[in-house]
Amino acid sequence: MTKEATTAGGKQAAIMPWLAFYPENAPAEVEAPPYRLLGDAARDLAARRGGAKAFTAILPNGMAASLSFADLDRHSDAFAAYLRETLRLEAEARVAIQIPNGLAYPVAAFGVFKAGCVLVNVNPLYTAAEMAHLFADAELSAIVGLNMFADRLDAAMEKVPIPHVVLAEAASLFPTPRRHLIGFVQKYVKKQIPRPGFTSISFSKALASGAAQLKRGANVKAYTSALKPSAIACLQYTGGTTGVSKGAMLTHSNLIMNVAQFLSFTGSDINENDRLLTVLPLYHCFAFTVNFLGFFFRGAHNIVIPNPRPLSNLRKAFEKEDITFITGVNTLFNGLLHEGWFCERPPRSLRMSVAGGMALLDTVATRWREVTGTPVIEGYGLTECSPVLTFNPVHRAKVGSIGVPLPSTELKCVDDEGREVPIGEPGEIIARGPQVMAGYWKQPEETKNVLRDGWIFTGDIATMDADGYFNIVDRRKDMILVSGFNVYPNEVEAVLAKIPGVKECAVVGVPDEATGEAVKAFIVRRNQTLDADAIRAFCRGELAAYKAPRFIVFRDDLPKSNVGKILRKDLRWEGLLEQGLRHP
Repeated sequence: MTKEATTAGGKQAAIMPWLAFYPENAPAEVEAPPYRLLGDAARDLAARRGGAKAFTAILPNGMAASLSFADLDRHSDAFAAYLRETLRLEAEARVAIQIPNGLAYPVAAFGVFKAGCVLVNVNPLYTAAEMAHLFADAELSAIVGLNMFADRLDAAMEKVPIPHVVLAEAASLFPTPRRHLIGFVQKYVKKQIPRPGFTSISFSKALASGAAQLKRGANVKAYTSALKPSAIACLQYTGGTTGVSKGAMLTHSNLIMNVAQFLSFTGSDINENDRLLTVLPLYHCFAFTVNFLGFFFRGAHNIVIPNPRPLSNLRKAFEKEDITFITGVNTLFNGLLHEGWFCERPPRSLRMSVAGGMALLDTVATRWREVTGTPVIEGYGLTECSPVLTFNPVHRAKVGSIGVPLPSTELKCVDDEGREVPIGEPGEIIARGPQVMAGYWKQPEETKNVLRDGWIFTGDIATMDADGYFNIVDRRKDMILVSGFNVYPNEVEAVLAKIPGVKECAVVGVPDEATGEAVKAFIVRRNQTLDADAIRAFCRGELAAYKAPRFIVFRDDLPKSNVGKILRKDLRWEGLLEQGLRHP
């Protein structure tokens, strides 16, 4: 994007009509990033807002603990020293974080950044098989896991050992008496803490070790002195646009610029006095960039929820904190609208909510405004773009639209030959900007498939109206979006194919009120005694719960092309018709 983009009525304005609808004072371009490296943000906020609360974790029973910006900076320095001095990890070593929302997450993440290592976010709910695949691909040097899930980690490490394991607790960094009380109840009363079969160190001891290294003169700033903004900060695993699991290489510059783009566009609508409810898991790219980094950069207060299920677990957070901002997916907003306690006493302090990760239903957006008196603003992005590409101008939002491109971002819709389609016509979204990934980890061919001449081909079909607002027509051809998480048919079909009684199978997504989409499997049986319960039981052992088929249909055959390829689009249509829904 060039400076010409800011010239009203000029050539660039004709190509980028969205500039006329930007919020007041929002720039067409982000001229300079606020930080050189991600670790710099923790030091800056500690200097500017040291005593202010940065993160508060609230458990379902209302027990809570907080970290100030100064606390976070100090603890993350200690964790960086632990990685580099105690473990002797080299710069750019991959360190996984596999823990739910809590106080340990931001400390570990900024510690990894300050150490000059690469953060690998891992879903704690992955099965052992899913973990093993990711561990092997990322070539991990260390992992921070949760002691409650040590048995899953144990099973994965039997296949792919990891040299160093740090185990956090649900109440890590809570005051000592409360941490011990919670740990005692979990271990001895509820018996929720399995005994791991591998050598590990507790998160608290890792921090103590790092703090001791700092006292002996370890220089944290030296770890990143030679690191460039183009260095990889995160491997964010995704099926990408093709469904094959791979790590999107997001650099320090990618993530810092994406935060700067988002914050410069929203302006004063997000400020340091905000109290953000973080329900989405921080390992998810949406929450990672918008909640964890974005609101942190602004100096706001993150209220993190370790376990949002059931949604009544959020009640204490609303009672204890004057929540001003919520981010979430359609499933969260829809779920809260079905909670009596929430609808009867909606948060009076709430100013705004942001939806992403999956399509926001018009009915949910309308009902949310009726109940809370505040809007849900929708945006769009994908992991490969750090992830935010578009956002609705807060005071010019269009319901049903994903909004307009962020500053320093270009989007257009193209046909199969890569030619831009006319306004209002559907085409594949392609994008370019400083937030676009460096490529896929160890996947040069896959990288070439999606990155062409500086543009990323998203695989999502959309239209652009005359004002430059984009509307999603269809998601990636075969991807299924369950509560904001990507499910790829190839992966589920590979698991189904392992079942001895399955001859052929195909997986599609169908609309679901609770989760946006649900997984539906069509199966041709080799053994007629095979039933749906047996299939679901097998899948539970191989796949995260959200990936397992919700619906199972047995067929005598599956529709195929003239070369024998199973036609998922025909099955998707049949699935819609069976549910009494129209063809999309």
